[in-house]
Amino acid sequence: MLLAEKVVVVAGVGPGLGQEIAVRAARQGADLVLAARTEQVLAEVAGKVAAAGRRALVVPVDLAVETSALADAAMGEFGRVDVLVHNAFAMPPMRGLLKADLSEISQSFDVNVVAALRTVRSLTPALVESRGSVVIVNSAVLRHSRKPFGPYKIGKAALLAVAQNLASELGPSGVRVNSVAPGWIWADTLRTWFEYLASQRGVPAQTIYDETAAMTDLRRLPEPGDVADAILFLASDLARGITGQCLDVNCGEFHH
Repeated sequence: MLLAEKVVVVAGVGPGLGQEIAVRAARQGADLVLAARTEQVLAEVAGKVAAAGRRALVVPVDLAVETSALADAAMGEFGRVDVLVHNAFAMPPMRGLLKADLSEISQSFDVNVVAALRTVRSLTPALVESRGSVVIVNSAVLRHSRKPFGPYKIGKAALLAVAQNLASELGPSGVRVNSVAPGWIWADTLRTWFEYLASQRGVPAQTIYDETAAMTDLRRLPEPGDVADAILFLASDLARGITGQCLDVNCGEFHH
């Protein structure tokens, strides 16, 4: 029970990785505060947390606009916050830096970087009180410079800088801040994308998977549980001496 009797805030709960983080945290003994814009998704995930025998507080909120309500709700319900997992993300424009609309890049930066900082800041008093930990979900885009990913990499590189600087600022108060950088995550969104690519080429979707997986050492793509388990490790006392780090979870696609 890595997180027995802890209160874990998951900011950015969706049907993929966010759900997996929440459910696995519950199985490790945590109560959950679930934050996202879509109430239906939050309710479904809360039901799975309850099925695991733990409590779940649902907080519908747009993290790009307001985060104080999240902190108030968490403290009002549980009186403490031990872990913040920031998983909220909005896809930036997928065009080269010479062609992408600059206003779209700026908006993406606000949503994906400034919003993450705002969320951490709103929960800092609670995290300092509990000497807790923060885990920010980053991306393997940090490890390459493929053409369409320029705006994406700008945001994630800045997000990594946020996490590292927060580790230095919060460390003296006993709060750890780390990141995970997943590669491909084999879940519904990626399955749909691979099916589209396969239809364009007239091949089975498994062919696309096999070609992509062949670029990894383990010859498979990470699944949501692989990434969630790495996050829970960093959030737990097993990682009590680790802060300011970024753990790659990519089945060996990149080495860092």
